[in-house]
Amino acid sequence: MDSVLATNAPDVAVDIEQSHLCNADLAPVPESRRKWRTGSFAALWISMSACITTYMLASSLISGGMNWWEAVFTIFLANLIVLMPMILNAHAGTKYGIPFPVYCRASFGTKGANVPAILRALVACGWFGIQTWIGGEAIYKISVTIFNLHPAPVTNWLGITGGQFLCFLFFWVINMWVIYRGIETIRWLLNIKAPLLIALGLALLWWAWRAAGGFGPILSQPSQFEPGQPQAGKFWIYFFPALTGMVGYWATLSLNIPDFSRYAKSQRDQVLGQTLGLPLTMALYAFIGVAVTSATTIIYGKAIWDPVEVLTKFSNPIVLVIAMLALCIATLATNIAANVVSPANDFAQLAPKRISFRIGGFITGIVGILMMPWKLVADPNGYIFTWLIAYSALLGPIGGILIADYFVYRRRKLNVTALYKSDGEYRFTNGISFVALIALAIGALPSLPGFLVNVKWVSAASVPVVLTQLYNYAWFIGFAVAFAVYLALRKVAPRF
Repeated sequence: MDSVLATNAPDVAVDIEQSHLCNADLAPVPESRRKWRTGSFAALWISMSACITTYMLASSLISGGMNWWEAVFTIFLANLIVLMPMILNAHAGTKYGIPFPVYCRASFGTKGANVPAILRALVACGWFGIQTWIGGEAIYKISVTIFNLHPAPVTNWLGITGGQFLCFLFFWVINMWVIYRGIETIRWLLNIKAPLLIALGLALLWWAWRAAGGFGPILSQPSQFEPGQPQAGKFWIYFFPALTGMVGYWATLSLNIPDFSRYAKSQRDQVLGQTLGLPLTMALYAFIGVAVTSATTIIYGKAIWDPVEVLTKFSNPIVLVIAMLALCIATLATNIAANVVSPANDFAQLAPKRISFRIGGFITGIVGILMMPWKLVADPNGYIFTWLIAYSALLGPIGGILIADYFVYRRRKLNVTALYKSDGEYRFTNGISFVALIALAIGALPSLPGFLVNVKWVSAASVPVVLTQLYNYAWFIGFAVAFAVYLALRKVAPRF
């Protein structure tokens, strides 16, 4: 038996792999494979944070009325906040070598863990589709520029051109190929992607500063919330839902971080690496997006938030090809690491002996197409206030339950063997913990009225204003409510 497991989980049975709740991808990681040090986790977060969606993140906040430093600060603060559950949930993965779906079994039950796993997987499918769309759109726009093509008008029910859809499918196939190749290809991509996109971002920053003779008017543009401005006095009304949306950006990874921390050499490595890699990279890349966009107002006479569109302004085909390759590799690495590793394991939780990491990844890819991601990112307000906040209303309660169970109720002690047994101590009621499911439902409930109003399924006039406003704090309220309800119910009904 592996020495780390022997120390942290002395009750692990030799026949754990024979359990129908286990496969090679869900089994505890042995000491020989725990090689991730501080640098590995910092590189992971630099790789995943330095991407096109981060570059464009501040744009939605500035279009909502913030000035540049308010937008960058909001992003930085949100990532400091989400870093806390990230580090806490990573603890179990590092200590016991278990992935997210197995970690969920302690609080939700061996069968009940399917609920948080599938909720997390569906969100990842949406993000997979968004990142694949962005990569395909980069190929499309730069190809149109290189070959001097005239884009066709939108003529089909999908809402995009045939060329856009073909480039989307082309990039999707590349993603599927990487999934087929396995985890080592993913690791290779992450290693080359971090310096590649940071270099591309800094190169864009230097070009913008040089071409515009400075960073332009957006950096001197006042906040729309200041006295005398159109939205004077409304800063806090906008700030809190914006902060919630920015927290929601990485709320997904704050749950399934055990999928990565299970490879950590020590707790210090995962804590320090994540602290160094996440908040600063998000703020830096958001600033690069703001500064370059500000400069484009001088260079081209209009603000261009999409870095791909900025690159298409270059006439040198060599520069365009290099930029396209860099953006595709960067987007591919972020997509696979952030949006495939987790749902692949989550789908495997449904039937461990039948669904492997590879099959789970293919399922993710298919669902990602069906969700038509180009519609999710078509509207900046819908992107933040519908997509990001809506799923944070579900993921916040899950995070609250996991942390309450592991740190408060169980005091960081898990029976690893029982996590892989259908008749062990995590069986609860036929494999389902109703305490966790009730806490999840109650945690998500306060945000439901505001969500229904936001997607226009019910009239705003029919819902009290106070209930509508709760939606703006969805992740925070869901986390706190589910945390408290879970502990209260678990104390009353420990086996329910």
